[in-house]
Amino acid sequence: MHMECETPVSPSGQYFSSSAMSLCILAVLESEIPIDDSQTLSLLNHVFLPINPRFSSIMVADKKGAKKWKRVEVTLEDHIKVPHFPAGMSPQFYDGCFDDYLSTISLEQIPPNRPLWEVHIIKYATSNAAGNVVFKLHHSLGDGYSLMGALLSCLQRADNPSLPLTFPSIRSNSKQKDGKIRSVFKVVPRALSKLANTVLDLGFGLMKSNFVEDGRTPIRSGEDVQFRPITVTTLTFSLDQIKQIKAKLGVTVNDVIVGAVFLGTRLYMQAESQEQGNAASTALVVLNTRAAVVGYNYKTVSEMVKPNAEMPWGNHFTFLQVAIPRLSSSESSNPTSFVIKTHRLIKRKRNSATVFVTAWLLEKLRKFRGPEVAAQYVHKTMKNSSMAMSNLIGPIEQMALADHPIKGLYFTLVGGPEAISITMMSYVGKLRVAMRMEKGFMDPHKFSCCIETAFHMILKASN
Repeated sequence: MHMECETPVSPSGQYFSSSAMSLCILAVLESEIPIDDSQTLSLLNHVFLPINPRFSSIMVADKKGAKKWKRVEVTLEDHIKVPHFPAGMSPQFYDGCFDDYLSTISLEQIPPNRPLWEVHIIKYATSNAAGNVVFKLHHSLGDGYSLMGALLSCLQRADNPSLPLTFPSIRSNSKQKDGKIRSVFKVVPRALSKLANTVLDLGFGLMKSNFVEDGRTPIRSGEDVQFRPITVTTLTFSLDQIKQIKAKLGVTVNDVIVGAVFLGTRLYMQAESQEQGNAASTALVVLNTRAAVVGYNYKTVSEMVKPNAEMPWGNHFTFLQVAIPRLSSSESSNPTSFVIKTHRLIKRKRNSATVFVTAWLLEKLRKFRGPEVAAQYVHKTMKNSSMAMSNLIGPIEQMALADHPIKGLYFTLVGGPEAISITMMSYVGKLRVAMRMEKGFMDPHKFSCCIETAFHMILKASN
């Protein structure tokens, strides 16, 4: 087999596959019907592998230590895992088996001598699905946008496979003032405000990344979670209800759900410990830098891999370090004010060049001290925080994988040192929130109930 020339691994890809950490994405597709896996090999060979050469490549280092992608022969059977559990048990029993299985594969490293992905097919019916397909994809292959675009290339519309999937449009309120002549009296204060925010946020970020870590709280044990068993629990919210709150409060969909998560986190912390209910806790809010193009949809993979693509393949993201707002007694009775506070906090953080300055500093660190040192910096930034949050936009229509209608889907990040990872994805009018946390430290049922309670408090107060 003719192998193509080796291509360099991106800086972010090197950070996520280093001695400091090895990050993976678990994408879970819940099947509406029992799974027939007879088409698995054909689907992977003819649809999945051709998506991107990285799915047929391993990571190698040259004489100078620079990492590159090298094409190899793929033995598909090595990438397909079908676990066996005791037969004839209840869906609740298989819920536990499935959770334990996710924890097990989250701790296992994908062997470096084969391409960095796996497919796990769980044929047992759980409370949520008749079966589950889990794609384990190493983060160095690409970010959530790239990998979700790849997965969507394998899926079709359940109602009509010949029609393309469509996605919710995103409109920016910032365009409302376009066309108006901005006077110097408006531009100068905004520029000064952005400069002040940048200095303030950069100082906060450097301090949190290098010197000050969140303390031990009800949501953070202080241990390095990346080497500990995890548990994953999910919640489902109505997008119509989220949009109802959004319209009432004049905020974004993201503000509503982040506000609900922050409020639920404070409720959980207060329920676990009155003394530490408002303890200092930091969240890393991950942002897709491609979202600068307002109203994006997923591009086809062929479009993403073109030179100078508008929405390129790879790892294109940055993050904001956000102190989770403290909850006052008045906000407990008026939770919409907590959402407004969250909205203002994130808006102020976005009105800053910190994310670009941080990216520039990280690149200089990589260039002059090497990718391992830069990776250790990223690891420490994540470890010193309590929570990481990210979201993806899913299709409006129901999808099918090899004629299996997909009832639901969600993703989570594993292998990171942060105490909690919260990921959100929209799909067919619903928003699925997945919470990955350290097993045995937090109560996942209580935590998810607190977030659900917070959301309904906000919904009721906004009516």
